[in-house]
Amino acid sequence: MKKEVKDTIIVELGQKLKEFPHFYLVDLTGLNAEATSNLRRKCFKSEINMVVVKNTLLHKAFEASDVDFAPLYGCLKGTTAVMFSQTANVPAKLLKEYAKDGVPSLKAAYAETGFYGADQLAELVAIKSKEELIADVVALLQSPIRNVISALENKGEGEATEAAAE
Repeated sequence: MKKEVKDTIIVELGQKLKEFPHFYLVDLTGLNAEATSNLRRKCFKSEINMVVVKNTLLHKAFEASDVDFAPLYGCLKGTTAVMFSQTANVPAKLLKEYAKDGVPSLKAAYAETGFYGADQLAELVAIKSKEELIADVVALLQSPIRNVISALENKGEGEATEAAAE
């Protein structure tokens, strides 16, 4: 591979690191062409941008980044694919589907400004997306109002029952 091509790939990876706030390093060893194609389709449907990269080029992109990705350097061995995502838990949920087969397997992840190891897939799945957090807040805000309305309705029904009994 020519130096110009390598430099272009490093720049493109650097742009993706800036564009996507969350990414997962995944080992695809053991996947045949059909399984890899199916994984790519699932990634596309889930709005995950998956790229298979050379470890040395990814290492250089990490070094050129504003963020210190040093904790991930040790994971750059073997076959590495990077799953870029706007939502932290979407790649984790996809990898959890494959957990019983063991392929692809999580090497490490950078999500919610933190580093996660291969053994922390459950924690990554549990991270809530922005939309899920907003829904939780709305539900919490509506809960007291629902209780008041329910109490008023029950009181009204109780008075109607007493009047009918007389």
